Amino acid sequence: MKEIKTKNNLKPFIKWVGGKTQLLEEIRKQYPSQLGKEISKYAEPFVGGGAVLFDILNRYELKEIFINDINEELINVYRVIKNNVFELISLLKTFQNDYSKLTEDEQSNFFYEQRLSFNLLKKNGTKDSKAAALFIFLNKTCFNGLYRVNKNGLFNVPFNHSKNPTLFDENNLLEISKKLQKVIINCGDYKDCDSFVDEKTFVYFDPPYRPITKTSSFTSYSENGFGEKEQIELCQFIQYLSKRGSKIVLSNSDPKNTDKNDNFFDNLYNSFSIERISASRMINSNSKKRGAINELLISNY
Repeated sequence: MKEIKTKNNLKPFIKWVGGKTQLLEEIRKQYPSQLGKEISKYAEPFVGGGAVLFDILNRYELKEIFINDINEELINVYRVIKNNVFELISLLKTFQNDYSKLTEDEQSNFFYEQRLSFNLLKKNGTKDSKAAALFIFLNKTCFNGLYRVNKNGLFNVPFNHSKNPTLFDENNLLEISKKLQKVIINCGDYKDCDSFVDEKTFVYFDPPYRPITKTSSFTSYSENGFGEKEQIELCQFIQYLSKRGSKIVLSNSDPKNTDKNDNFFDNLYNSFSIERISASRMINSNSKKRGAINELLISNY
């Protein structure tokens, strides 16, 4: 299998904190040279907004692709796009039309009504097209596109006061649906990729980042935390997969942005290749103190 000559133009269908769209140029440099040839499979155990997934789908024809995330509501959206995209588009058109006719105060009320509806579906374990449409609507109208839940697992991000956001790109959703037909979509722990990964697989890990400041943690992305213990367990799993001959790339925060003596990842991945790349991330509540910081790209080759 070779690189696609006429590239597709799939784009993420949601905003996602920590999304990799702005870093794709650097991440592409880490793609194994055999990708699409000897490397004919791809796995992404923390798929999130899917920027790297869609870049891979745009550029390569691969035999097998596996994506996973622990966020059940997010994975429901991927599955609905794959299996019921026309119903999803119809629901989103209704949201777009109804929302655009409202005043700002009415939009705020409408947002909180839909958030309540989403949480009721979440509480009942409902996974369908309506839940997927609500997920996308809330993502495009909530504060900064955050996905955050409280201790009870309920979505609690406030309204963004964005007057006329574009909720969806119909052509993009249709093209994504076509490409997802051959993709295995799993909801669970990242270790669920174990049975899929072999020496022909490229694996990209984008876990919840280790916070570099006391206020920069967004690990309430699910009801499950992801602390240093989990970062160490992830490293052990990556080392385990690496012994199979698979090609692996990992993204994470660079602790040295705020503490030059913090060697957490340098020590943890001392047998791997570690590259520091520049990224525009918000690491300070004071906008004047925001700017480019380093992130880590760690690979086993």
